[in-house]
Amino acid sequence: MGCDGGTIPKRHELVKGPRKVEKVDKNAELVARWYYCALSQEKLCRPIVACELGRLYNKDAIIKFLLDKSADKTPMEAASHIKSIKNVTELNLADNPAWSGDKESIKGDKYDDIQSARFICPVVGLEMNGRHRFCFLKNCGCVFSERALKEIKSEVCHKCGVPFQEEDVIILNGNKEDVEVLKKRMEDRRLKSKLEKKSKKCKSAESASQQDTIEDSPGPSKAKNGKDCINSSSGEKRQIVFTKSSDNRNSSVPGKINKAASATTKRSIADSEEKSEAYKSIFTSHSSAKRSKEECSNWITHTAYYF
Repeated sequence: MGCDGGTIPKRHELVKGPRKVEKVDKNAELVARWYYCALSQEKLCRPIVACELGRLYNKDAIIKFLLDKSADKTPMEAASHIKSIKNVTELNLADNPAWSGDKESIKGDKYDDIQSARFICPVVGLEMNGRHRFCFLKNCGCVFSERALKEIKSEVCHKCGVPFQEEDVIILNGNKEDVEVLKKRMEDRRLKSKLEKKSKKCKSAESASQQDTIEDSPGPSKAKNGKDCINSSSGEKRQIVFTKSSDNRNSSVPGKINKAASATTKRSIADSEEKSEAYKSIFTSHSSAKRSKEECSNWITHTAYYF
């Protein structure tokens, strides 16, 4: 129904033309990037961390995201590349002395100045509000403006003095080209770390295997054929040879002497002492017999002289 005399249709209602592209408010986009967490969409508050792609997060939100291992966990595109807390860096930010905070705008009757930011560059003094390009160093987490790094060229951090390279500089909230470059660097860095871990594991495994082979291999045999000199009671030195019986299968003598070997050595020592006593008794009997013969011969000659 309609068009019955009470309404006059206009052209844009009858003819449908191409839809206009919705333009994104740049100020709102800057506020969302630089003042709110990319994961929880809450206001940024210390401690603030940044990923390898230059996005800003609240550290509490990252920890909750990593601890949530449930199956119903919603995938987050903003944090899909973060696998552990080592993938983020805590930022060392410099406070803006001219920033009054949110206390004056509690009632909502005051204009919020988007140009004023909470943090500034400690070298140049530019405010970190999205109008200027900022970056941080991955080694120490200090934040500077890109202008400061270009004007004052140095291989050492301007704030803490930690050395850095060009690859350690990560741009905060960069454009698409910057994100692609940072993503490539991130992949190369992670691949390099994986290769280093594998090489360390291989070296440790090789060292462990070498130690095991050294422990399993038989050492120099302590029970080799040797000659031990033992002083007898008569003062004579006699040599006793100690040998250890080997099994039919194993031709090599083990390094350690077992209890059987010690028992055999004790028996051999006892036998040697008995033999020395027997030799001594034989020697004494022989000498006494010789003396008795000499006495008999002397007595015979003495009696013959009288007769």
